[in-house]
Amino acid sequence: MKIATWNINSLTVRLPQVLDWLAAHPVDVLCLQELKLSDDKFPMAALEAAGYHSAVFGQKTYNGVAILSRTPARNVVKNIVGFTDEQSRVIAATVDMPTGEIRVVNGYFVNGQSPGSEKFDYKMKWLESLRHWLRDELAQHPNLVLLGDFNITADDRDSFDPEGLRETIHHTSEERLHFQALVKLGLTDAFRMFDQPEKSYSWWDYREFAFRRNRGLRIDHILVSDPLKPLVRSCVIDKLPRKNERPSDHVPVVVELA
Repeated sequence: MKIATWNINSLTVRLPQVLDWLAAHPVDVLCLQELKLSDDKFPMAALEAAGYHSAVFGQKTYNGVAILSRTPARNVVKNIVGFTDEQSRVIAATVDMPTGEIRVVNGYFVNGQSPGSEKFDYKMKWLESLRHWLRDELAQHPNLVLLGDFNITADDRDSFDPEGLRETIHHTSEERLHFQALVKLGLTDAFRMFDQPEKSYSWWDYREFAFRRNRGLRIDHILVSDPLKPLVRSCVIDKLPRKNERPSDHVPVVVELA
């Protein structure tokens, strides 16, 4: 059983890449971020032909998240309950697997722009609200996976230049404290459960040959709840799609559960 996350940075542009990747990697669930299209523009038929049901929370031009699953998703919730937000950033759904149901929470976390900015303040409030809501979600759904583009490096290993970028966006102490607060709810970073190659990243800037030079960040994460932790068999970053023509600046991250 495999669950994946991928910030696709415009599904309109990169639908063929998603379909090709799913054909080569027939995961059970794929969570997408930055759809950059409204619900009525979502390619439901094309993905259904590929064998996937879709739960969608789109937004014209910006943001947008979706859960693609082999079986229909149910109990779908859009955005953080109790937090007023005009942005389409979170979608949660229950997916039935052979081993039982799993609650999948897919998030496109706030970027934050820069420390001290209004957007950074919004990010802090958003993260706090996410944590409070997730506590309730975990109480109702012990088998839970939180995944997506977190826009946070969990620690220095997740950055190509931890000293030069220290306390800049994605690297601030405040952001990392929020990441750890999510972990303390009873979640585990699946990628760090295993020995991983040094300088493993999931995002590279389009500029300055960043991918070729491996000047990247690991900001796409998969956190699993305590009951699921013993079932985790692997968690990998698939860098190959970054070599596509007109690629997303992010690549898929895949967790395998027994």
